[in-house]
Amino acid sequence: MAEQSDKPPTGTEREENATLRSLFSDFIWMASAFWASRQRNKLVSLAGALIAVVGATAYMQIRLNSWNRPFYNALTNKDMPGFLTQLGVFGELAGILLILNVAQMWLNQSSKVALRQGLVDDLLNEWLKPKRAFRLSNSGPLGVNPDQRLQADAQHLTDLSTDLGIGLLQSTLLLFTFAGVLWGLSRGEFLPFAGRDFSPPGYLVWCALFYAGAASYVSWRVGQPLINLNAERYAREADFRFALVRINEHIDSITLYGGEADERERLDTVFATVLDISRQIVSAVTRLTWITAGYGWFTIIAPILVAAPAYFQSKMSFGELMVIVGAFNQVQTALRWFVDNFSNLADWRATLLRVARFRKAIMGMDDLGEATSRIDFAETDDPSIKIDDLHVASPVGCVMLSDPHANMNASERVLITGENGEHKALLFRAVGGLWPWGSGRITAPSRDTIMFMPVRAYIPPGSLREAVAYPRQAHLIDPAAVVAALGAVGLPHLEPHLDTVNRWDRELTDDEKQCLAFARVILHRPRWVVVNDALDVLDPKSRERIRKIFLNELADTGLINIGHDQPETGFYPHKLHLVLDPGGMRFEPEREHGIPEPPKAAPEPLSAG
Repeated sequence: MAEQSDKPPTGTEREENATLRSLFSDFIWMASAFWASRQRNKLVSLAGALIAVVGATAYMQIRLNSWNRPFYNALTNKDMPGFLTQLGVFGELAGILLILNVAQMWLNQSSKVALRQGLVDDLLNEWLKPKRAFRLSNSGPLGVNPDQRLQADAQHLTDLSTDLGIGLLQSTLLLFTFAGVLWGLSRGEFLPFAGRDFSPPGYLVWCALFYAGAASYVSWRVGQPLINLNAERYAREADFRFALVRINEHIDSITLYGGEADERERLDTVFATVLDISRQIVSAVTRLTWITAGYGWFTIIAPILVAAPAYFQSKMSFGELMVIVGAFNQVQTALRWFVDNFSNLADWRATLLRVARFRKAIMGMDDLGEATSRIDFAETDDPSIKIDDLHVASPVGCVMLSDPHANMNASERVLITGENGEHKALLFRAVGGLWPWGSGRITAPSRDTIMFMPVRAYIPPGSLREAVAYPRQAHLIDPAAVVAALGAVGLPHLEPHLDTVNRWDRELTDDEKQCLAFARVILHRPRWVVVNDALDVLDPKSRERIRKIFLNELADTGLINIGHDQPETGFYPHKLHLVLDPGGMRFEPEREHGIPEPPKAAPEPLSAG
């Protein structure tokens, strides 16, 4: 009996099938994003124009291939009038093809711009939806270098997609048109075998298909490792770029500590991983080049070898032979598209994987921690802030207030103390709505009436006037009010530089940046200011100046300071304490969901702070 062939798939086969399904899923996912983008109509118009131009180019190439017969026959027969006539025909054909080539290049480049605009618009819209970017920033590898995916990966993906897509379209049209031409030229062709001449229908077409199919299969088998290697290369290049940016952002501290040598060692370690993967790619590309280059060189004589038996044993003219060679080469050009572009396809596949996973991760932030209970946030017209039975889930336990029912009235100043910086940061993020996991209820006025000030003040790029007005437009604020606010917080020396564009996040000291953030509070006049150690990091003189502002200009603004216990009395009539219950509700997002880690002691800015 014949053996049964229903063996279960091997591990390699299952992995390949899963990879193909993932590739198809990622492709559909990204295609739907393009279809929903504002660039859809423009992309459809460009695609239609490209199809028309590529189709016209294929038709003109058929005309050019047919021109080979009379031209080479004129050369063979030394027919000068016929030769000159065919030169004129060639000039007409070449002129039309030149115009079509220029039009195709313009459409190619325009399509890249439109594709990139559509992709980056979509990614930016999804990334900067409320709270998504913050959660993604702590999501592990996917959130470490969003700039790499939004800038370099997005550009690379659109460039590759355009070039490969147009190349595939052109090769497909050439294949169908010249395969028909080659099939017709196969009539009368024969294959001598065992003393007899066989004339298989479409002999030349089958030879071309077999030749290109064998080369494509070997190229795929040899070049398959490039897919994962390219994906790994992009990840390691992103890590290296991030390490360089980090050093540049902290170069002052590194220099003062004399830590250049230590940082160089770290960079060498990171760069060594880049070089390691690059060497692996070099080896893989070299192996693939043996196949692609060898295939390319042999293709020069392959059509002549296929047609040689009929040429030497029949009345076929040299011109007819050149028509066959031209048609065979066009079919080969179409069929070898996969061989010539395998490394680019591997690169495209790896880039598509990175961008698609990044987009999926962004859109998955809204569903993060669905299995964990959530804190109930409510907005009311009541100017007070109420916290009832608040339990903030964290990886180390449950963070709570010493008073389960805290009612903070309008314009009240409240101090919430805690010894652990991560616990304070966790409560700060919970009140801001960034860390919703836990239980209890937080009732507060509209989010627009509350300003949050993290321990590191955020200074946006642009002029100093724009930095003080942030997030409002600078022209909407009275210039005299800006000058008065700077003077109130002890920064009158910055007035002459208000309209100077500079890297103010690096020019100002930490104390100046935090005082500038309090100047924003004076300009915006919120109902509440929630502070996370932002007052405690100020020098005593600046801290006392800010306190006086809250006692005078901002007497109607409530203040919640999540910070250290203060020895002074009187400024905070209401004090609360943070309590940790190690056995309470826990939430470990990175372990359970692959996303945010617990907050650190120095969180990123929430908003206007």
